[in-house]
Amino acid sequence: MQKRAFTIAEIAIAPNPERWLVNALYDAGISAGTLDEDSRGLIWLGFHDPDGLAAALTRAPNIEWVQLPSAGVDDFALAGLLDHKIMWTSAKGAYSQPVAEHALALIFAMLRDLPIRARAHDWGKPAGTTLHGKRVLIVGAGGIATELLRLLAPFNNHVVIIRRTPAPVPGAQQTEPFERLSNELAEADIVVLAAALTPLTRKLIAAPELHTMNPGAILINIARGGLIDLDALTTALADKQIRGAALDVTEPEPLPSSHPLWKEPRALITPHTADTWDMIWPLLQERIISNAKHFLAGTDMRGQINPAAGY
Repeated sequence: MQKRAFTIAEIAIAPNPERWLVNALYDAGISAGTLDEDSRGLIWLGFHDPDGLAAALTRAPNIEWVQLPSAGVDDFALAGLLDHKIMWTSAKGAYSQPVAEHALALIFAMLRDLPIRARAHDWGKPAGTTLHGKRVLIVGAGGIATELLRLLAPFNNHVVIIRRTPAPVPGAQQTEPFERLSNELAEADIVVLAAALTPLTRKLIAAPELHTMNPGAILINIARGGLIDLDALTTALADKQIRGAALDVTEPEPLPSSHPLWKEPRALITPHTADTWDMIWPLLQERIISNAKHFLAGTDMRGQINPAAGY
């Protein structure tokens, strides 16, 4: 990036200039101005609001950089907003620690049969499995996968990463392309979905993949609900095709209270709490301040989005 001769007031915050962020930027020496035709940078705080962002960009036609608030940007990609005329950055990687921590919590809960025990009204039979030595398949190789690899390190697992490119991932014993997904699903004890939602990954786990999975395997989704065919998963759990599934995200979301998964003893559902607001706002603030400084200096920013790939 080339250094720009902009004034610091040419960065705007929308749809609402939240006081916590205005103050944090001010403390970092950056003043946020009003969104108008003079704005060159836009910090967008509207989670899952592509229509609002489209309207904002119409009001400010000279925007060159947009910072999005979430790690996943599928809503904005599907709306056709991610073009090459603007530098787009997201929070990808910023929330990795709390999300990976939640993934690990869900893994432990499923291995120790906590969904069943939490619903039990009698002593029942002893059950549970250790995490040590398990074969773990992680779909995705971003920040969440990297952090989860660090958390899994003490458990002597054989970890396989599925990703678009064959480049190895430190901490993983194998890295395989998406074409090998079915083969790896058949071998895995634990499957963790940590991939971006794109047209290529939508319903990545559907009836054929669930049928391929090891009957004793557990499925964890802390990424995007659309990665799983929820109807197929509901059937697979009812038919005991896999040991269980823990979901922090679903499609639709929130999951309707009438959905059969709420009563499925092999399912554990948390309401998109892998990264609550209290957890993420300090991380989002740090990402925004860092990228605003890099934008003004004309240097590379973190969390850059590839519009062609959609993440």
